[in-house]
Amino acid sequence: MENEIKLLIIESLFLEDIKPEDIKNDEALFGDGLGLDSIDALELGIALQRKYGIIIKEGDEENRQHFASVNSLIEFVKNQILNKQTL
Repeated sequence: MENEIKLLIIESLFLEDIKPEDIKNDEALFGDGLGLDSIDALELGIALQRKYGIIIKEGDEENRQHFASVNSLIEFVKNQILNKQTL
């Protein structure tokens, strides 16, 4: 899933000069890390919803934590998929 998430970030945000191996799992996706912004977060959220069928609640205070790094995104997606399967 790690590589899938990295490819999704690259493809959905059209990051042409970045390869999956260039993105560190624990690197911040926003600010000084990868340098994404709020528009990128919205586009990435839509891409995650389409690919994995997950729900991202608009205005949820935890979204910032979920989108902090590749590791946190992986954990969030896994939890969403598990929760969806148990319903």
